[in-house]
Amino acid sequence: MSRVGKQPIALPDKVSVKIAGNNVHVEGPKGKLDYVLPEGITLQQDGQSLAVTRASEDRRVRALHGTAQRLISNMVHGVSAGFKKDLEIQGVGFRAAVKGSNLDLSLGYSHPLLHPIPQGLKVTVNENTKISVEGIDKQVVGQFAADVRGYYPPEPYKGKGVRYVGEHVRRKEGKSVK
Repeated sequence: MSRVGKQPIALPDKVSVKIAGNNVHVEGPKGKLDYVLPEGITLQQDGQSLAVTRASEDRRVRALHGTAQRLISNMVHGVSAGFKKDLEIQGVGFRAAVKGSNLDLSLGYSHPLLHPIPQGLKVTVNENTKISVEGIDKQVVGQFAADVRGYYPPEPYKGKGVRYVGEHVRRKEGKSVK
């Protein structure tokens, strides 16, 4: 029994998809990405749309069906529009700068933190405290932003640290003195 995903994936202009067995190759104006479909999942191209189907109703195949559909959808979006994550640094003396292929972070430690920038990512720093991460692979963009945030997550008392733009940090009251 074959089941098609609920929504077909629409292909924007200038995005081409090549399917060879279990290999999917997506190419667009921003770059190209590859993905290997798991067993039991197939991809069919119908004009300007893609349909992900599964071969059985096995629990593992059902779980991989939605995952594969979302990953392919993210690949199509990545090569056409790209992904972007914005971070901001709050704290006195905290700053960031791009030095070659590294992100240099000064977050109040006794040493600067040099975080390597992966291939395919574009990292820019504005006003020493605003970091912008752009790329075509959603997983790489999100992982890089999470790694940078992990060096000094926002703390609840003063709010210092690295946070996503728009992230709400619950603030706590300090000690009460009698």
